[in-house]
Amino acid sequence: MLNSSILLDNIKKLTLILTFIFTVSFSNNNIQQGKQYKNKLIKNFTNIKKINITNKLSNKKEFLLQIEKIKSHSPNLYLKNISIYNAIMTWLKKTKNINKLNNFGVNLLQMKGVDNYGNVKITGYYTPVIKASKIKKRNFIYPIYRIPLNFKKNEKLPQRKEIYKGILKKKYILAYSNSLIDNFIMEIQGSGFIDYGDKKPLVFFSYAKKNNWPYTSIGKILIQNGEIKKSNISMQTIKTWCKQHTEEEIQNLFEKNKSFVFFKETKKREVYGSSSVPLVAGASVAVDNSIIKSGNVILAKIPLLDEHGVFIHKYEIRLLVALDVGGMIKGQHFDMYEGIGDQAGIKAGFYNHYGYAWILKT
Repeated sequence: MLNSSILLDNIKKLTLILTFIFTVSFSNNNIQQGKQYKNKLIKNFTNIKKINITNKLSNKKEFLLQIEKIKSHSPNLYLKNISIYNAIMTWLKKTKNINKLNNFGVNLLQMKGVDNYGNVKITGYYTPVIKASKIKKRNFIYPIYRIPLNFKKNEKLPQRKEIYKGILKKKYILAYSNSLIDNFIMEIQGSGFIDYGDKKPLVFFSYAKKNNWPYTSIGKILIQNGEIKKSNISMQTIKTWCKQHTEEEIQNLFEKNKSFVFFKETKKREVYGSSSVPLVAGASVAVDNSIIKSGNVILAKIPLLDEHGVFIHKYEIRLLVALDVGGMIKGQHFDMYEGIGDQAGIKAGFYNHYGYAWILKT
């Protein structure tokens, strides 16, 4: 009996030791980005002492250019964040090793993500180029509107369906495009360059106001109706759907989104965010400024996609600056600016994925 008891005790001890070794080994292999993979994050941001990332920074050139844009166009914003900007610049000159950021006085505050386990929603936006005419002619029949006079802050203006039917006066029309779809996309993106043809310089139409009706996602409607699978939804698949349907069907879909955006004509030659700083593609993001402030720097682990927008299970590391906001950008979600024109649109349209992000502070 004594020998059996001793043997049983020894087996128990051995089991505990093996369990401990396995647990430590397993944990070390699964916290490559810090404790976020192991522990639930409760606050918007959690201070992480160290992260282990082997990837190199992919957008150093774009990031440095974005900082220069901030310095030249918004000195106050630059001075407000100069401490973190200088710390990052010193780090870039000395090592570029992401795991040594904390050696330069940089604190890593991890975003908790939409699931409280670090998975941050990542989407993309861009600046479309819209062909248009100052007057209504041939195919140029779709109005782009400026904000009506005497518009009060919280007043509800006509909803989209009424505007499409021509309820607004012609004096509020800035231009006519040849595509209702292009107009709708420009509203979603918040701005656009207008191409009047004849080699004239592009004119930048910036966001002015909304009509104060609630926004409804046409993507969600198409998913609910079984028109597009949730796993395939993107700007590209929505455009494909539009090509396969009549103008009346397209308009009926768009009208389900009562929200409507008004624009204003500007003399700007670059794309500006809400922080009044020109945006650099691949180095700036729109954020929810109730939790991320203008000028904040984000270290982001971005999922890489193939030419069809499919995640290839690889990531790249970017330094991004919060310089814009968006009506649909809420909480643990940011919208990356991808640039101007069709190619940027394809790239931006594919992004509806999840990555990881850390706010950098000194």
